[in-house]
Amino acid sequence: MNKNRVPSALFLTKGVGVHREKLGSFEEALREAKIACYNLVLVSSIFPPHCKVVTDDEGVKMLSPGEITFCVMSQNATNEPGRRISASVGIAVPKKPDNYGYLSEHHAFGMLADNSGDYAEDLAASMLASTLGIEFDADQAWNERKGIWLLQDDIVTTTNHTVFAKGDERGYWTTVVAAAVFCKYS
Repeated sequence: MNKNRVPSALFLTKGVGVHREKLGSFEEALREAKIACYNLVLVSSIFPPHCKVVTDDEGVKMLSPGEITFCVMSQNATNEPGRRISASVGIAVPKKPDNYGYLSEHHAFGMLADNSGDYAEDLAASMLASTLGIEFDADQAWNERKGIWLLQDDIVTTTNHTVFAKGDERGYWTTVVAAAVFCKYS
C-alpha cells in the first residue's frame, strides 16, 4: 500500500454562482467555494482512515493553484426563476480511526437545505453502517436511525455540508456546489 496516496486532511466548502451562462455560474460557485483555481478530480465516497477535517482556510493553504485536487462534489443548477436547488455532502466517520468512513453527495430540486443535508448525512451513515454490519431499517426516519447508530458506538460522527439557493429571478443560471476537498497526504 502506498500511504503517500492516502489523504490525511480534507475541508468542506460550498458556493453559489449566478451568471447568464451555465458554465459561468458553475465557475462563480467554485470561486465562492474557494476552489476555482484547482484542477478538480471527482472521486468516490471513502473518508480515509485517520483523515482530519480542517477549515477551508487551512485547507486552501495546503494547495497550489493549478494543482490536481481530488474531491467529492455535489452540484446542481437551474435557470428557472425561483426554483429551489440544493447540493450536499454527507460524512460518516467510524469510531475506530483505522477504519474508513463514507462521504456522500446529494443534489435536489425543491428540497430545503435541512432536508437535503439530512438526506446526504443519512446516505453516508447508511453506507458506513452496512459496511460495519449494523442492521437498520431503511424505512425508519433518519433521526431515529441516527440515534440508534450513535448509541451502538460504532459511528462517532455524522454531519453534512449543504448549500441552498433559489433560481435567479432574471432567468440567469444559478449553480450550487458543495464539496469535500482532499488537501494533504501522509
